[in-house]
Amino acid sequence: MRIVQEFKDFAVTGNAMDLAVGVVIGAAFGKIVTSLVEDIIMPPLSMITGKVDFSNLFVALNGQSYTTLKAAKDAGAPVLAYGMFANNIVNFLIMAFAIFMVIKQINRLHKEKPSTTKPCTYCKSDIAVEATRCPNCTSQLDGTPA
Repeated sequence: MRIVQEFKDFAVTGNAMDLAVGVVIGAAFGKIVTSLVEDIIMPPLSMITGKVDFSNLFVALNGQSYTTLKAAKDAGAPVLAYGMFANNIVNFLIMAFAIFMVIKQINRLHKEKPSTTKPCTYCKSDIAVEATRCPNCTSQLDGTPA
């Protein structure tokens, strides 16, 4: 019974719920970024590079020629799909940059609060900034906040 209670406590704590929400939102965000890369960024990049379809760039390792990556895979040919790899790199860079920007904004909004305590100059325990006498060692302080 104790293990069931421990699991219940774990499953309904804020951290587990936050993690679950983060995973779901992350999966949805991943789909958005994938669509951004495949549908918005790669087509103009393909036009700039001479109408090359990056997702269809591959090398068949069996030496035969195939018109598309799908045709090569359907034939069971071993392939190096370097175009898909390029798409995934762009996808990763966009996702990493987006996460960086979100974290940067969160940190900007998360301003540091001024300290309400200072160390006692004699016993080094934390005391209120306004204190003129240490409640721990009873030393008289100079009265100026640290």
